Amino acid sequence: MNANAKPKLERLTYQLLSNIGENPNREGLIRTPERVALAWEHLAGGYDLNLEDIVGDACFEEDYNEMVTVKDIDFFSMCEHHLLPFFGKAHVGYLPKGRVIGLSKIPRIVEMYARRLQVQERMTLEIGNALMDVLKPMGVAVVVEGTHMCMQMRGVEKQNSYVTTSHMVGAFETNQKTREEFFSIIALGRR
Repeated sequence: MNANAKPKLERLTYQLLSNIGENPNREGLIRTPERVALAWEHLAGGYDLNLEDIVGDACFEEDYNEMVTVKDIDFFSMCEHHLLPFFGKAHVGYLPKGRVIGLSKIPRIVEMYARRLQVQERMTLEIGNALMDVLKPMGVAVVVEGTHMCMQMRGVEKQNSYVTTSHMVGAFETNQKTREEFFSIIALGRR
């Protein structure tokens, strides 16, 4: 976020509070514009990150060609249509072709894309495409499960609904056994 963003966000929040009929100068709201600006620095922190910096030198030559899966990666994002949160879990798998990535980098990639204004469908694609670009593996699979406040707090107001998106590339797209193995792995341990 640029250096001038915080004071601008504070002014906008002050105006928002006034425009919805609140008194931004009452005791409980005096510091709200500052708190909101700080929250947005965090919530939109993915714009300050890029794939090269996240991955760095954490890709390694390794003679391993079995599936690598990181599941149940918590994420929190903001819907670009309503600026309301959506959150859930991402499951990411890949089939190495001579290169592996440091395992902590996969959740960091998820976090980078989640900390931007998003739609779940695009975020799912971005995560998968990033791993394909970095590793050039035999395939990548991404499944994202999300709960959307724009569906629960407004609009249809369906509190128990959630959205599942997937992106399968390479062997996960073309080989049914590989796809089934991935779905079996991410289902392990679920209640």
